[in-house]
Amino acid sequence: MNDEHHQGTPVPPGAPDPAGELARADDADVEVRVDRIAVDGTYVRVSSIGEPGERAFVLVAGLGIASTYYERLAPHLNENGPVHALDLPGFAGVPRFRGRVSIERYADAVGAVIDDLRLHDPVLIGHSMGTQVVTELAARRPDISDVVLISPVLDPAARSLRKAALRFLRSSVHEPSAVRWHAVTAYALCGWHWFRKVLPEMIAYPIEERAAEVRAHTLIVRGEHDALVPRAWVRRLARALPYAVLREVVGGAHSVMHAQADAVARLAVAHVDGRLPDRGVSSLQRVRDDSTASDLDRLSLTDRWLVVKSRFMELGGMAKGDDEQLEEAKSAHAVAMADSDGVPVDPGQREAVVETVAPERRGDRRPF
Repeated sequence: MNDEHHQGTPVPPGAPDPAGELARADDADVEVRVDRIAVDGTYVRVSSIGEPGERAFVLVAGLGIASTYYERLAPHLNENGPVHALDLPGFAGVPRFRGRVSIERYADAVGAVIDDLRLHDPVLIGHSMGTQVVTELAARRPDISDVVLISPVLDPAARSLRKAALRFLRSSVHEPSAVRWHAVTAYALCGWHWFRKVLPEMIAYPIEERAAEVRAHTLIVRGEHDALVPRAWVRRLARALPYAVLREVVGGAHSVMHAQADAVARLAVAHVDGRLPDRGVSSLQRVRDDSTASDLDRLSLTDRWLVVKSRFMELGGMAKGDDEQLEEAKSAHAVAMADSDGVPVDPGQREAVVETVAPERRGDRRPF
């Protein structure tokens, strides 16, 4: 087996470049809408960006994790269709299911969201346990055309609590501090009781068996340092799928879609457009992203304050179940990160966000 190594991430002529398209846009859409969709005695919280009418992306996070993990990926996908990031029952302050929980039940919930929003052939993107939920749903729905599995868990050799925990700890060493912060706060909101209830379901789920039933074209992405998702495992999983393409992001770990969002967005969009070269499941081509990790270094004082304040507002909104506060916090964070990416934001919209979330910084025009 020969891996293809790419030293850098040049965009081939004619290939989609979501980050570049955002930078060239007249104005970025940074308004985040938060809705609740009733499912199975509780609800799914849906954070959406972009206008309806185009093909949508549906993002499913992992065990105990909030949709916040997708905050850097979603705006890049938005240039190619509306994006809906889901907070599933039991996570991010959303009320839990009653009774037995399972990956299949979470797949039911995601399917209910898709039906309620009347999405036609959405692109399903899952991370970690979210890849199990997405795979289960795609196996049931042969009309789904495209799936993206980011850091898919778990291979049979790691299906014990001890082995999974050791691998997770090895991978976490390579995660940036922002990801660790998200994880700690998300797990606190989830609570140990619910986490302990869902964890065995994740460990036991045979994703490779359900993958054989998936008809969709599937992109599998792993981070170079993801000990939880070994290279041999993603190759094995790819062989179980009727159609799969493999990519590895240099420098990435388990939460690669956050720390290396530009590269993952570029891969996802190219995959959906059918422009991602496939050299067989034995080939694990490597891509690089040296830009996303430095996003926060490019923030102005006002935008840094927006990031910090919006993060605490978001946590408060999750804890209280206050969707209006969540919308304000998520929109403020999107404004700040758009600035760091060099993406133009409508001045009136930016002023409205600053006035609402950080009035003490009003009139402050991006001083560097």
